[in-house]
Amino acid sequence: MRTVRFIGGLLTGLIALALAVTLFVYWFGFATDMAAVSGLGTLGYLFLWLAFGANLLLWTFVGLLRLGDDSVRAMARRSRRDRALEESTPLRVLVGSGGGGTAVVESDEAERGEEARETAVEEGSPRAPEEDSAGGGPETISLAVIIPAHNEEPVISGAISSAMSLFNRWDIYVVSDSSKDSTAEIAARSGVNVLELLNNRGKAGAIEAVIEEFELTDDYDGVLILDADTELDAGYVEGARRQLADPSVAAVAGFVVSEWKPRERTFVGRMISAYRDRLYFMLQYLLRFGQTWRYANVSFIVPGFASVYRSRALKEIDVNPKGLVIEDFNMTFEVHHKRLGRVSMNPDTKAYSQDPFTLGDYYKQVSRWTLGFWQTVRRHRMWPSLFWVFLSLYILEVVLVSLLLLVTSVVGLFVLAGTVGGEPVLSLPFFGEVWTAVTAFLPLLAIGIGLFVPDYMLTCLMAAIRRRPSYLLYGLLFFPIRLVDAYLTLRMIPKAWTTESDGRWSSPDRGSAR
Repeated sequence: MRTVRFIGGLLTGLIALALAVTLFVYWFGFATDMAAVSGLGTLGYLFLWLAFGANLLLWTFVGLLRLGDDSVRAMARRSRRDRALEESTPLRVLVGSGGGGTAVVESDEAERGEEARETAVEEGSPRAPEEDSAGGGPETISLAVIIPAHNEEPVISGAISSAMSLFNRWDIYVVSDSSKDSTAEIAARSGVNVLELLNNRGKAGAIEAVIEEFELTDDYDGVLILDADTELDAGYVEGARRQLADPSVAAVAGFVVSEWKPRERTFVGRMISAYRDRLYFMLQYLLRFGQTWRYANVSFIVPGFASVYRSRALKEIDVNPKGLVIEDFNMTFEVHHKRLGRVSMNPDTKAYSQDPFTLGDYYKQVSRWTLGFWQTVRRHRMWPSLFWVFLSLYILEVVLVSLLLLVTSVVGLFVLAGTVGGEPVLSLPFFGEVWTAVTAFLPLLAIGIGLFVPDYMLTCLMAAIRRRPSYLLYGLLFFPIRLVDAYLTLRMIPKAWTTESDGRWSSPDRGSAR
């Protein structure tokens, strides 16, 4: 059965990759022909920019530099370790033998010590880490787990079980923020620490409350904030501790993976998960991997779903300032603004997050995220830093792309209406003249190919990487979701400057208990 799955996945990947290459060749040929015939070939590259973005290309290149740098440093560390082992003199202990002679036993203590020190070096750290408070390596870094929750009865047990598989139960702290269901009772039955708040404070307020109540930043080296709908990968804790072994790291960003359980979702739910999977892959591998290189350190988000903050940095962070709808953008900006250290991210800190099940919940979630970003920009404003240089470039591109995407789509609908409606529509006052002028510059075919083909190429690549043929179907409907994202990006800009938020929870529609 495994062989059949492997072969099927391999064929799916090859077919999707071939489709992506075919679409690119077609798009490139179309753009070239337009340039030769009408001089409009530059529009094709504009559409490609709308799909990929200059920031994505820039940080993909930086990410490749980081990958090479990490590889060189890893080889250098192995070389130093091997050389140190060759030059070291093993301890010899003389042990009496039964025949009156002596036996020589060589201790491998030096080798074990060297390996422990090498393990303690973070993936690209320019300097050896200091030892933690326990005097040992990364495995001795103590971590507390905070699970803030509000009406999370369907999913809270999954998050707790996930945490208990990697932590002792007394290191797990669930804070039920005025839940009206059995969230607190389920947590209490599991034997973890539970704090129940009577007044709804929102996620940031709940995090602040549980840290203060249990004095977590005094008792632990770091604090992991875990969403109630998230489950940790088996290697998460090891990866987080390895990154925290570098004393310059203030926060470890979790590596989000969309939970893929198609049998538990409707068609719309599966489409949302597939879209999110593509989005997360691009943002993390092609953007944030480069942004979290030690020479850059300009990542603007430590996702709040499953991320770790060093305690000494967390003490300096204003977790719950007034007027913000979400906490993670603000906490990340605090790290940069107060120069508390750098943000680290590696694919070895994976966690599986549950995406919205309905379009309504998707709209609400993206609205909160986008509003939270712009509110954080408003709160912190600009300060002289490399962080703000690249954040400004990102903001500029996001706004321009969103605006052009929406305008081009409206133009496309206008052209489509004239094309499909024919003479009755074109004879309307001013409509025919405007339609003729627009189609001379932007024919319907150019708009359709320009908007759809580059975007669908990304979907084909994701289908190849994930080996999921269903993505080729769901990807046909991704473009409308991109339009929703673009609309909310622009819609929330003025709202961030006119609306004060209290950060209180709005419970989404959850799947069945896992």
